[in-house]
Amino acid sequence: MGNLRNYTSNSNDDATSSDTVGKVITCKAAVAYSPREPLVVEEILVDPPQKMEVRIKILFTSICHSDLSAWQGENEAQRVYPRILGHEASGLVESVGEGVTDMEIGDHVVPIFNGECGDCVYCKSEKTNLCDKFRVNGFKSVMTNDGKTRFSTKDGKPIYHFLNTSTFSEYTVLDSACVVKIDQKAPLKKMTLLSCGVSTGLGAVWNTANVQAGATVAVFGLGAVGLAVVEGARTRGASRIIGVDVNPDKRFKGEAIGITDFINPKDMENPVHQQIKEMTNGGVSYSFECAGNLDVLREAFLSTHDGWGLTVILGIHPTARMLPLHPMELFDGRRIVGSVFGDFKGKSQLPHFVNQCMNGVVKLDEFITHEMPFANINQALQLLIDGKSLRCLLQL
Repeated sequence: MGNLRNYTSNSNDDATSSDTVGKVITCKAAVAYSPREPLVVEEILVDPPQKMEVRIKILFTSICHSDLSAWQGENEAQRVYPRILGHEASGLVESVGEGVTDMEIGDHVVPIFNGECGDCVYCKSEKTNLCDKFRVNGFKSVMTNDGKTRFSTKDGKPIYHFLNTSTFSEYTVLDSACVVKIDQKAPLKKMTLLSCGVSTGLGAVWNTANVQAGATVAVFGLGAVGLAVVEGARTRGASRIIGVDVNPDKRFKGEAIGITDFINPKDMENPVHQQIKEMTNGGVSYSFECAGNLDVLREAFLSTHDGWGLTVILGIHPTARMLPLHPMELFDGRRIVGSVFGDFKGKSQLPHFVNQCMNGVVKLDEFITHEMPFANINQALQLLIDGKSLRCLLQL
């Protein structure tokens, strides 16, 4: 697959082959066999797509903190092995199952972990981007059609799916509701970022909070999602964007993307929310919690201005602890809300977002800090653990 690494051509002839359609494919995948153990890059078997499913040739994939959390087994109830992780990727349609009419062999696509069937009461509602059958579900590990996997070891044992996607494989099978066809001219390398991180953070600003020009914003946690929030706030014309992180190195990347101020809680004697209130005459209009830490969430909540402050939760919280709020605190006018995939409806709205990225509305280059061959996936995991990468792009 090396000849596809920088695939940008409009022709599909060299990218896919009818030789594999309807057949079991043998390919390489990075398989998780137990928590915190190195992923095993090995040959596996991938079945053809069934009704309303799509088989994709993955060209690029990257590692998100959700992959890291699953690999570490932070939520014991969601542990299932062996499993193929990964949910941020881009690639080409290799084949489609019965009933799939919106995609064909060779189409450029990105997988989405939060699907959109287009027919259920959720998909038809303008108030949510969730789907009845194909919404994000960390407990789901098999296909919807038959409750079975499309992956297996070479000796026939099942390998389980992850977040509707499982992109740490040269080929993967997804429900068509979780595959988005995009413009053939879009650079697939950069479009990988839209599968999760950038869409989640930027969409939280554009869609969930609907930040307006001149607003003040605080972002707690400057990983890829947090910096995507920063980018979203920048594009909306926020007057002040305060980045908060315990890693001092995050300041430089944050400033490159758009933060106006940086706070390291380790350098503070007083709580962060007090500092933010002093800096912004009472608090920011919007805060975004991107760290997955309940203590950080409380600081984010208290950093907003009473009367109208909105806190958006983006971090994944594996803890069993409940929200660190008293109900009466909400009577001061502050609000708090969660956001999944930036409130984008994936199949119907992501293609337009792709076009916006192609037209330069959003800067994507800053998010790709490393590139490696797929065989080095464990090294890429370690970079994320060490806080040294935003997105490490793996080329298959």
